[in-house]
Amino acid sequence: MPDAAPLTQKAFWFLRHGETDWNARGLSQGNVDIPLNSIGIAQAERAAAALRGKEIATIVSSPLGRARNTAEAVAAVLGLPVQIHEPLHEVSFGVQEGQPMAGWFDDWVEGRFTPEGAESFAQLRARTAAAINHCLALPGPVLVVAHGALWRAFRADAGLPPNVRTPNALPMWVTPPAPGETAWRFEPLGMPGA
Repeated sequence: MPDAAPLTQKAFWFLRHGETDWNARGLSQGNVDIPLNSIGIAQAERAAAALRGKEIATIVSSPLGRARNTAEAVAAVLGLPVQIHEPLHEVSFGVQEGQPMAGWFDDWVEGRFTPEGAESFAQLRARTAAAINHCLALPGPVLVVAHGALWRAFRADAGLPPNVRTPNALPMWVTPPAPGETAWRFEPLGMPGA
């Protein structure tokens, strides 16, 4: 497995999709296309309001409905189209899709276990770096709308602890390392009405 490509050193916005019923129940979704629930729809609308006026030039989304619908909520407020980039889809968890995340997920992130039929964390890291770099080649600032495990893979390549849960639909301004530093920075955007 080749190493992930170096990340393009360019600032961008990241937004994990809004909540789904499986998120609320602690189940791994992977590539099962679970829709946003009513909370997730409201979260997407709040994120859209928070991103108004941020001079976003391009919105790129995972093809899965929960991310695409979150991106479309933002796009409606910003008056922009949503570009779909297939490699931003969530990791395949194989036989663990639809199962509780406890008992195996940490081992998967650490590279000690890969469920049958799943992508390894190393494979996800390589795919994520290439997908983010593709997005950052588009006119910016870019908003990337995707998934939690994919964002863990980005964190690993960004010099940060990977196994940190990203809140649903919390916009983050992501900046490359400052001179003399090695880790990227994530600045959550204050949310109106949250």
